[in-house]
This record gives sequence, structure tokens and C-alpha cells, in this order.
Amino acid sequence: MKNEKKAGIITKVSGPLVVAKNMADVQMYDVVRVSDKLLFGEVIELRGDRASIQVYEETAGIGPGEPVYYTDEPLSVELGPGLIESIFDGIQRPLDLIYKSAGDRIPLGIDVPRLNRERKWDFKAVAKEGDRVVTGDVLGEVQETSVVLHKIMVPQDTEGTVTWISEGPATITDVIARVKGDDGKEKEITMLQKWPVRKSRPYKQKLAPREPMVTGQRVIDTFFPIAIGGIAAIPGPFGSGKTVVQHQLAKWADADIIVYVGCGERGNEMTDVLNEFPRLHDPKTGEYLIKRTVLIANTSNMPVAAREASIYTGITIAEYYRDMGYRVAIMADSTSRWAEALREMSGRLEEMPGEEGYPAYLSSRLAEFYERAGLVKCMGTEERIGAISAIGAVSPPGGDTSEPVSQATLRIVKVFWGLSAALAYRRHFPAIDWLRSYSLYEDNLRDYFDSRVQKDWSKQVQTAMEILHQESQLEEIVRLVGIDSLEFQDRLTMECARSIREDFLHQIAFDEVDTYTSLNKQYGILKAILSWYRLGQKGLKEHLNFSDIANMKIREKIGRMKYIVEKDFASEFKEIMNEIESEYENLLAGDEFDA
Repeated sequence: MKNEKKAGIITKVSGPLVVAKNMADVQMYDVVRVSDKLLFGEVIELRGDRASIQVYEETAGIGPGEPVYYTDEPLSVELGPGLIESIFDGIQRPLDLIYKSAGDRIPLGIDVPRLNRERKWDFKAVAKEGDRVVTGDVLGEVQETSVVLHKIMVPQDTEGTVTWISEGPATITDVIARVKGDDGKEKEITMLQKWPVRKSRPYKQKLAPREPMVTGQRVIDTFFPIAIGGIAAIPGPFGSGKTVVQHQLAKWADADIIVYVGCGERGNEMTDVLNEFPRLHDPKTGEYLIKRTVLIANTSNMPVAAREASIYTGITIAEYYRDMGYRVAIMADSTSRWAEALREMSGRLEEMPGEEGYPAYLSSRLAEFYERAGLVKCMGTEERIGAISAIGAVSPPGGDTSEPVSQATLRIVKVFWGLSAALAYRRHFPAIDWLRSYSLYEDNLRDYFDSRVQKDWSKQVQTAMEILHQESQLEEIVRLVGIDSLEFQDRLTMECARSIREDFLHQIAFDEVDTYTSLNKQYGILKAILSWYRLGQKGLKEHLNFSDIANMKIREKIGRMKYIVEKDFASEFKEIMNEIESEYENLLAGDEFDA
């Protein structure tokens, strides 16, 4: 440890907050080691020579008079080969390594290497001796897993000419290149980089989102799409399926790398993730999903201060892979528990509370996290586009989205997938309320859907949403005077809305086929429902019987379309569309015959 002799003295301990004196030389957000147990802490407030420290471990047994050792370094993460497939805690300690060395309880003050220093990686040089390189240029590549090619980049503030570059097996601490700067000094470069978690990694330019991040979830992709590089929130009450939606997005979202942050989640839910991901088949690569995933586990029984660190650790790792030109999706589950940690620390610091006791800087901290997402041009001479799509779950007490965390989040994010307890109780999953949710990316993505999927995609989506809104208005009348009071045109609209809800929006995450739906299949299912509806409207004008239209045999096939496997869908879709037409023609012919 650096500067171990420089030390302050503890004057106060209040849960995860420790106050120490003789700390005039320390800086904001520096890491310190608290007491002779060497607990990890971070300086979060300075007053004269007194520093307030949030400790990321249990402080029981610590008292005034004990030392606080300086490290003179900010809270940082180690970046390099070995991140993928790893499971870290909130301050990037590898949990599997701790388990092997210390059992199933994390000992106080344990300090293990964040990344494996002994494993040798096969480094393949991309740059050559004599090449001029700048920050972000790729020096070489390492096959990190069977599906992730890890690019070793020139670190920040490094520029010059490559004087030597290695080839072949090397550890992350071995020198793999030397770069001579314009000042004549030579700098040795390893595969290991460090980066302060609270500082966003630089990029050349932020770009406007232009493509959807396809998730395979019909209610999201069709009605409330998120762009690649977009930000979304999933607020919902307990039991409404936030975690399952995030798991589905982690499994199926159109991203190269997944960073899953379990921030203050229940231990059993985090256990499910840790057990499931290593065994889950990844449809994109044919391998296991863990081969392109980084997991950060910070459960609700872990020290509260580490929740804040876990969010920053996750987004910094995501930025690192973004800089390689990858599309990264980061799931934060849940930002409400992160905000609760902020509130607890703020209370112990005796700061002036804001609404519902949350600190006045709640909104700015949330914005700091979400604004680090986006579609960007990466650093370096080579043209590379990388993206981070951030999806945060919010757990408002009682599902009340008027509370401060939900409101602060909604002011920042552009996609709101509002989960409904009423839908969850009716066993309609995903329980995303189509009347409350919205996506501000729709206008940006309309051209993509109309040109790349089908030219009438947007028109079809608009029609379906209008039908669902009409249903909500008609339901009021039905509650008051019954469905028989409605005209047949309105009853047909109610019937079509029911079909959209049950046959399209309802999706079974645990069904092998229904768990993921391609954009073409989504279009086809909705097209079939709306085609039946349009012919039904036409039939009513031509005096067909409403019950004959509602009970057309083809409706059963339309209801089962979501279970058709992708490879057979195109041919079966054509058959179903032909059957809709022919059955309607038969109804008309039968009606004329009766007349």
C-alpha cells in the first residue's frame, strides 16, 4: 500500500460513515483503509482537516482513536482481459476468488487482485514498430472468451511512436509495448489499465441514436422501442416483474456485451442470475450467455455504501468495452436501492434533506449515471462507433411513481416502461402498461422500421395503439351499462383489443419459442390481427353477423402464431393471411345465400 505511514485518526463512527481528523492531505473521493482491519473506504466530505469516509465494509468493532491509512488514489477499477465471465462485488473484488480463499463469507479488509495476474493471454499485435499512435488506438488483440475479442488500446494521455511491441503469451502486468513520446520519454504499456469510477471515459463525439436495440419483447420493440445507446427506466411495484424483464433484456437484447449490476437486490434473485447466466444458451453466438457478460453482485445484506460504488463500477466497465467499438447494455437493478443508500449516507452526514429525505443532489447523481450512456465515436485514429444502452429498474414504494426517485429518473430517461400491478395480478406478463408507457425514440426510429422491416410498420403500430386506447374508453361504458349496450363496431374494437393484448402483448418468458420474437414475426402477428379487424369492420357494413365475425375459425390460428418457430413463420404467415381472406369471402357468400 502506498504511503501507509501517512494516517489520520478516527473521531467518530456512525454505521458506514467514519469521521477522521489529521486528514488535510487527502482529496475528495480518495480511497483510504480504515483501522488496522484495513477496511475499504472513500472520502466523501472534507471540512478542514476532518474527512468523512463512507466505508464499503461492516464497521462493527471499529472505534475512535484507530488509524486511517492514505492510498492517495481515487476509487478505481482495473480494466483488461479477464473481466468477462467474472462476478465482482460493488468495489470490483472477484467473489469467486474470495470464496476459494476465504469461504462463503467475505472477511473484513480482504484485498485480492481484481484481475488475474498469473493467467497468460495470447497477445496478437495489430500495431507495428514505427507506427504513430494516439489515445484509443488498438495496439493488439486478445481472445478473451470464445465470443469476445478484447482490444488492447493505447491508454489515456499517451501519444507517440511505437518503438517495440511483443507477440505471444503475456500476463496483464507484462509490458506488451513501448511508446516514445514527442518529449523523447519512453512509456511502457501493459494490458492492465486503471480508471477512476467517478470519471467518465473520454470519446470524440456523441451521436444521435439511429437504430433500435432489438430485444425480442413484442411490447417493447413494437410500441416502446429503445435505441442503441438509449436510456430507459422500468418502474414498478413489488412483484410486477421488473427483474424478469431485465433478465429477458440481458438475454435477448441486441448487444455485444452485457454488464448486469445487482444493486441492493434480494440475495435469492441475485443467486438466480448467478446460477442461470453460466448455463443459459446465447442465441446470438451459440455459446453460453456468460461468455459475453460481466456480473456485479451487491445484495441488500451487503454494506449499504457499496451500492453506490457498484453502479459506478458497472458503468466504467461498460465504457471500457464501448471504447473498443462494442455495443454494451448495462442493467441496473435497482436504482431505487442505490438512492436509498445515498439517503442513508446523506442523513449520517447531517446534510439538509430534500423531498422524502433524499439528498438535494439525487437528480444530479442519477443524471451522472444515465448520461454516461450513449452512441459515440471512440477515441483513436481508426473510425470506431461504440454504444452503451442503460436500463435501470426503479422500485417505488407501493408502485407510486410520483415519488422522488421515479420522478428524477423520468426527467432523464427517454423510455418509460411502466409496470402495472393490476396487469401482474391478472398474470399478464410482461406487465408493461401500454397506456402509461412511452418512448421518445419513436420518431428517430420510425424510418428504420419502415425501411428495414416493412413500409407500413409505423402505420400499423399507430392503429394498434388507437385500438387499445379506444378499449380503455369503452371499458368505462361497459362497467356502467354492460357490453350489450355497445354498437357492433365498438364491440369489434373491444374484441380486437383483447386479441392484441392476449395474442400479441402477452409473452411467456419461459416458453422456448415465445421468449423471443424477431421484428418480422412481430410485424406478421400484428398484421394478421389487424387484417381480421379491418375485414370485420367491412363485414359489419355489409351486414354480416357480429358473432360470425368474432367466432371465425382463423382467430384460433392467429392466437397461436406467437408459438410458430422463426424458420417456419414466413410460410405459415402467408397461409394464415390467405385463410383470413377466404374465410371472410365464405362468410359473405353464406350471407348472400341465406338472403
